[in-house]
Amino acid sequence: MDVFEHYAPFIQDYIYEHNWQTLCPIQVAAAEEIFTTNDNVLLSASTAAGKTEAAFFPILSKIYNQPADSIQVLYIAPLKALINDQYDRLTELCEESNLKVWRWHGDVAQSQKRKLLKKPSGILQITPESLESFMINKHMDIPHLFHNLQFIVIDELHSFLRSDRGGQTFCLIERLSKLAGVNPRRIGLSATIGNLQAACNFLGAGSPFKTMAPKVQNPRQVWRLSMEHFYQTDPQAASKDFDPSAVIEPKTDQAPQLADPGIGYIFEHTRGRKCLVFTNSREECEAVCQQLREYCKFNHEPDRFLIHHGNLSPALRETAEQAMKDEDAYLTTCATATLELGIDIGQLESAFQIDAPFTVSGFLQRMGRTGRRGNPPEMHFVMREEHPESRAMLPDLIPWSLLQGIALVQLYLEEKWVEPPEPNRLPYSLLYHQTMSTLAASGEMTPAELASRVLSLAYFHNISQKDYQILLRYLLKTDHIQWTENGGLILGLAGERVVNNFKFYAVFQENEEFSVHAGSEELGTIVKPPPVGDKIAIAGRVWVVEDIDRKRHQVYCHGVEGRIPAYFGDVPGDIHPKILQRMKKVLTERTQYPYLMNNAKARLTQMRDTCNLAGLPAKSLINLGGKMWAFFPWTGSYAFLALERLLRIKCADRLNLRGFNSSRPYYMEFAMDATAEEFFQILHEEAAKDFDPMDLVYPKEVPVFDKYDEYLPGELIRKEFAYSVLDIKEMKRCVSELKQ
Repeated sequence: MDVFEHYAPFIQDYIYEHNWQTLCPIQVAAAEEIFTTNDNVLLSASTAAGKTEAAFFPILSKIYNQPADSIQVLYIAPLKALINDQYDRLTELCEESNLKVWRWHGDVAQSQKRKLLKKPSGILQITPESLESFMINKHMDIPHLFHNLQFIVIDELHSFLRSDRGGQTFCLIERLSKLAGVNPRRIGLSATIGNLQAACNFLGAGSPFKTMAPKVQNPRQVWRLSMEHFYQTDPQAASKDFDPSAVIEPKTDQAPQLADPGIGYIFEHTRGRKCLVFTNSREECEAVCQQLREYCKFNHEPDRFLIHHGNLSPALRETAEQAMKDEDAYLTTCATATLELGIDIGQLESAFQIDAPFTVSGFLQRMGRTGRRGNPPEMHFVMREEHPESRAMLPDLIPWSLLQGIALVQLYLEEKWVEPPEPNRLPYSLLYHQTMSTLAASGEMTPAELASRVLSLAYFHNISQKDYQILLRYLLKTDHIQWTENGGLILGLAGERVVNNFKFYAVFQENEEFSVHAGSEELGTIVKPPPVGDKIAIAGRVWVVEDIDRKRHQVYCHGVEGRIPAYFGDVPGDIHPKILQRMKKVLTERTQYPYLMNNAKARLTQMRDTCNLAGLPAKSLINLGGKMWAFFPWTGSYAFLALERLLRIKCADRLNLRGFNSSRPYYMEFAMDATAEEFFQILHEEAAKDFDPMDLVYPKEVPVFDKYDEYLPGELIRKEFAYSVLDIKEMKRCVSELKQ
């Protein structure tokens, strides 16, 4: 079909005005699907391939010719900042049409929200949390607002594939569609989808339409990629005087004091460029920004480093975003995953990643922030570790982050592999949340009505009527719900306290946070503030606590010089088994990967030699001396956790296992009386048995993982942990392949 001819006149004018000579392949493929079928569509293409226009050019063209007194397109995105960015793009795109673009989140003025409620039309942009609030507080308005909803666009779909937040989003889509009496088509956008069919199944769950993912030939992409390794004190792995057995004395004459060579490398390579520095936690983000600013101060250079993470105030985050958009400003922002998604912060030249991220998806998203407007994507990994102590055991001699970084890159280069969707088989925490949300929105219901509304949602397809009865009985007992005189169910007093808190709209875990203020400026939030007089780190600087208002959750402080660690409560992500298996393969190969720099090459060679001498990875159980052993199973976080429990619960007595210590998911250390041969025999025997996963839950243990687990009966929490968190299937596969 001639795609251009099918576009509305204002879209054609937009293309002319921007001097586009051709449409890119994803735009042609998307238009053909959206114009000529009723299918849901998954648009998966590399970053900056034009996915937003690919979806919205045909969608806007269709609704332009069919005006309605209702929202016609619902756009769901994971971040307010992404909504704000896309709002500007869509507003410009619709400027010459009669189509309205609305946004709805906590920072949008009430006057704008009232206008939408009074006269709904066009496109509404929203986060899952704001949509949850909408469903509860504007429940009666849903039919009026959405009775002609035709499309739901889910941006950055990959960010919803492996969490309850994704489950919440698709529950809300189904609930809204039923309430409004519509069947909108779903359009998913992502740059990092590995298994297209699995992602299509996730996108289309609960929809009456089939889901298609047009395959387009992306142009061959060139990467500028490097990976360098640094010990945090000299000498480095590639230096001629390097002696891995020597005791290293830190230099005290370096400036800034105790300067970190890895941070110095980033400081030098970001000068005169516009870059992002990604870290894996907010603590590290704060620490790195402090160190980089110390380099500026020592070198008498203006401060050129900004900071961006989820605990900073909106004002500070937006300041960084706006500053980075300035084409003439050569600034670098230290960031966490908050800048991993598609917020427009101008043309970035390069991204730096400190240590390895946890996922291939995260690596691709972060690198994809660069390389726009014809330039190749550019990322530089900076792997850092302390010199091991002279008596360090084998596991401490392995640079796990370097190994993991190589595995992430190789998996994508060799197989184009990205983590698949991970539908939570027994999402009881979300089940509680959607039950309470449904009652809060709709009011009194019979148990049968409530079960029909909630259990019919596609995300809960594995939850039995019996389990739901157990949940409802427990909620009645704890006053989260209560009976009415008519035999219906409504929220109880305890339930109302949960639902009426604004934090109820989110299903992701939140810490109890205190807002931090310096004078009239709000800096952001911290968890568990220290005593008055102690120092905190936030916004890339150090502050002294002057006062704490615990009732209002506010901390008052003033700035000082220095450097200290920050703490926000971050936890590592889970790592897929395939990544650990590829890490193992790195040790067996002799390849020197082309993106490795001198220190990284030298460190990889040393690591391979060290492991080879110890018999790793040919052996997975290594004797550390006497009765001490190190066990390297090379499997993912939750299979590793299942294996830990198998050893401690099923094998410990037979092996006389003791002194157990693990660094998940890399290795376990323990003492035992058995030989290696006896260890594997007992492990294989126990893993091969047809045991109940509940056997791997400790007596009286209630392993709370998700946000609303605390409101669930213990038996359901234990069941979810056993059947949904512990990866028994992968653990058994892993054990079957282990050799002495």
